[in-house]
Amino acid sequence: MLRLSRKLLFAIEAVVDIAYNAGPSPVRSTEISRRQGIPRRYLEQVLQQLVHRGILSGQRGPRGGYRLARERRRITVGEIIRVVRNVEGASDPAGEPDGSEIGIKVVRPIWIEMQREMMARLDSLTIEDLCERAREQKVPRKLAGVPDFSI
Repeated sequence: MLRLSRKLLFAIEAVVDIAYNAGPSPVRSTEISRRQGIPRRYLEQVLQQLVHRGILSGQRGPRGGYRLARERRRITVGEIIRVVRNVEGASDPAGEPDGSEIGIKVVRPIWIEMQREMMARLDSLTIEDLCERAREQKVPRKLAGVPDFSI
């Protein structure tokens, strides 16, 4: 079942943050956590899963951080959702065999169809699209690795 969880929101926000604030250096998780208000304990777990699934690449060390593993126009919101759903391990009650005849033959098929339509839309929505929305909304950028001389 497609449900909106904190972990899912954090994952999408983190990937968009990395794409939007990409610079010559990797984006550090501490920067993402600070900018997006995501607790580090959630963030690190999600980022590692995104690395494992080829959405992000990680670099260890004092100058380490995260980058997109592919061009942002080739990463979809649907991919991120699937990664988080696997991490959360949530079952989909619409797919369970037990229930009333009306539930099994009428209600659940409608729900499953709506989920497919929503996932198709999310599979067509790229990180590039979300970065463009951020630009349109004039969200300030903080490029990784670019010195900040503000006092």
